[in-house]
Amino acid sequence: MTPAGARFSLTVLGADGSYPGPGGACSGYLVRAEGFNLWMDAGPGTLANLQLNVGLAELGAVVLSHSHPDHWSDLQGLYVAMRYFLRRQGVPVYSPEGLADLVRGENEDATFEWHTIKEGMTEQIGPFRCSWSQTEHPVETLATRLEVRGRALGYSADTGSGWPLSNLGEDLDLALVEASTTSQQEASPLHLSARQAGQAAARAGAKRLVITHLTPPVDRARAKAEASEAFGREAEVATIGRTWWV
Repeated sequence: MTPAGARFSLTVLGADGSYPGPGGACSGYLVRAEGFNLWMDAGPGTLANLQLNVGLAELGAVVLSHSHPDHWSDLQGLYVAMRYFLRRQGVPVYSPEGLADLVRGENEDATFEWHTIKEGMTEQIGPFRCSWSQTEHPVETLATRLEVRGRALGYSADTGSGWPLSNLGEDLDLALVEASTTSQQEASPLHLSARQAGQAAARAGAKRLVITHLTPPVDRARAKAEASEAFGREAEVATIGRTWWV
């Protein structure tokens, strides 16, 4: 049953950063509204978990944040399934410029319908009004805001602390923010620590915070505690199969 006021759901398909830990999967999320299924990031292990939730024939579109393989490599398996088994063409895939060339290789056909997304762009994808903001990362990386009838989710993708989550708006009902490390390792300019994720969500005025992209060695309990302290209220940790309503 859909909770009162909720417009869509977010289900975690993978939440490990950089590489999948034992039994884990890298970044990937299923967002569902009004019968439309959107796969957001397709890291290794997420295609298998996607199929525990929806059939591939029911997939509406894919949105990819950037060209690092821990965020897109399972698109290769989707290509094989769609082309050779489902015989499906024109699957919409939204990604930054250049990622399509990495995926295509020699597969120059109509299985995927590629759409280039950029900083400041807004696109209607099924029931979702999607907009993007370029984060602080070595390759072009686009954080995503998804909105359905006044309810909003902000996904940070990968970023350093110089990019403000508030670029996705200060009315986020749920912030899904990377927290690759704990405060002991937060000197990296490429990723956020759990403490920095909490600070970013607090500054943006997000109502709820879910931290994700935790690298396998990170202590999840410590990361949750640090994020919660910085956020000012309890943060939650993304785990495979967990669903939140927005």
